Amino acid sequence: MTEEINIIINDKPYKVDAGLTIMQAADQCGYHIPRLCYHPDLSIEGACRVCIVQVEGMQNYVASCAYPIAEGMKIYTNTAEIRRARRDIVELLLDNHPQDCHTCDRDGNCELQRLAYAMGIRKRHFEGERKHYELDISSPSVVRNPDKCILCGRCVRMCSERQGINALTQAFRGFETVVMPAYDMPFAESVCTTCGQCINVCPTAAFLEHNYTDELFEKLNDPDVITIAQVAPSVRAAIGEAFGLPAGQNMESQIPGALRKLGFDYVFDTQFAADLTIMEEASEFLERVQNGGKLPMITSCSSAWMKCMEQFYPDLIENVSTCKSPMSMGSAMVKSYFAEKIDVDHKNIFSVAVMCCTAKKYEAARPELQINGGPATDIVVTTREAAWMIKSAGLDFLNMPAEEFDAPLGLSSGAGTIFGVTGGVMEAAIRTAYELCTGETLIDIEVSAIRGFDGVKEGKLELDGNEIRVAVAHGLGNAHKLLDIVRKEPGKYHFVEIMGCPGGCIGGGGQPYAAANSIPLDEECLKARAEALYNNDRKNTIRRSHENPEVQRLYREYLQRPLSEKAHELLHTHYKPVEPKGVIYDTLKT
Repeated sequence: MTEEINIIINDKPYKVDAGLTIMQAADQCGYHIPRLCYHPDLSIEGACRVCIVQVEGMQNYVASCAYPIAEGMKIYTNTAEIRRARRDIVELLLDNHPQDCHTCDRDGNCELQRLAYAMGIRKRHFEGERKHYELDISSPSVVRNPDKCILCGRCVRMCSERQGINALTQAFRGFETVVMPAYDMPFAESVCTTCGQCINVCPTAAFLEHNYTDELFEKLNDPDVITIAQVAPSVRAAIGEAFGLPAGQNMESQIPGALRKLGFDYVFDTQFAADLTIMEEASEFLERVQNGGKLPMITSCSSAWMKCMEQFYPDLIENVSTCKSPMSMGSAMVKSYFAEKIDVDHKNIFSVAVMCCTAKKYEAARPELQINGGPATDIVVTTREAAWMIKSAGLDFLNMPAEEFDAPLGLSSGAGTIFGVTGGVMEAAIRTAYELCTGETLIDIEVSAIRGFDGVKEGKLELDGNEIRVAVAHGLGNAHKLLDIVRKEPGKYHFVEIMGCPGGCIGGGGQPYAAANSIPLDEECLKARAEALYNNDRKNTIRRSHENPEVQRLYREYLQRPLSEKAHELLHTHYKPVEPKGVIYDTLKT
């Protein structure tokens, strides 16, 4: 039983659990202390000092995020003195911040803006020099704007502690302090995996996705271009949050109609391509198992994980599945199979992917994924960007009449749906691999051992008399832990799934910003999004990828069979080690 202690907050007595910080205790007692650098999933920084309180008997203000409570402690959170001090701190942040709120991407959803309002700040007092750095737009996925940075350190801690990439650090001191990649190299040349988790935790607009919506609007208004959209599974479980709905509302029925009203000629479902991915990936896995191929086989659906693997785990490239991601498979089918079906030149098709993921923008730019000499995916827009486009076009999304995705690339199984949550790719693959191998239908298709939000999960199943050991990791920090095991014990697992973002695609770097006063990457939010996808799977009359009649038809008419020569040409790819590049590294080599 947890020990309780007595504390006094604003002259009122409370019993709270021992071992809490002042901030945590205050939250339990109904007092929200303002905060900025604090994040519950990251280490305590104590840098911004916005959360200061007064403690009786202490001479100086105390950072409530870091200071532990003690028996009998008397805490004051809202005195005139503490309010004035907090206001001064926020004013100093604002005085070194650009004065462009009305044209900022985070206008209306900025933590600094909300703090300024809560503090009662009505004017700026300082007119002197402000910091100024060049905007870094070198990455196809993530834009870095140091002018908007308030040095809270959340991005640095996220990148190092949760993702284990260490692409960012704080350099220099005092007024010159800035968050940057190593040697201040362009983001595109750094070890950044483009996962976008820095965007998710940034309280301002210091990090944003690279925006291509202006170009997309132009294409949507061009009568000579056939515009085709595909929509990722997790988008339907999260986009409602951008319109004020609670997490976990499935908006699958509203999305097709909204995209058609935006001007898209066809709207397909990436879940169809997820079913196609499973046909290829399950077949590839069985071929490796039966013919002595390289094991464990590691999934290749996560773009951020692919870049991470090429940079940090080149020795495991042979272990990685050669299957493209569902997005790239879907785009390949759009510009080959579907183009032929409607008898148009693939060059007249503009293929757009609505994704939860900023790293998909990087994936779309990979040259090895081109089809017929051009990009398979022309533009990727995130869930956030899609929501903005819908609002910008004046569409009543919440009251949009239900519509279906277009055929033939719009029908999907429940297995395709769960791709959006950690463990889902593995679970979907198991459902199909079992039947392809044994000829029998797997009855218990919900694999509980690999569900949930533990960082690394393990499971076992029997496949034609053989024990198959599987493992799942979500978030690149957990991927490092799992891959350390794979390196030390290469025979421990047969099949490994890795997703680059916390929770899988549902926690992608392009998902809606957290609502006011909620926590970015809150696990309850991720659970609600996951449950929306699991419920969609349960309600689907088709729950196994190989039972999708449109996938079966695609193989009959076009691909012949999984792993055929045609399938390898269009649905598979290759990876290679990536060395850091740029002037700095070239200089270091010499």
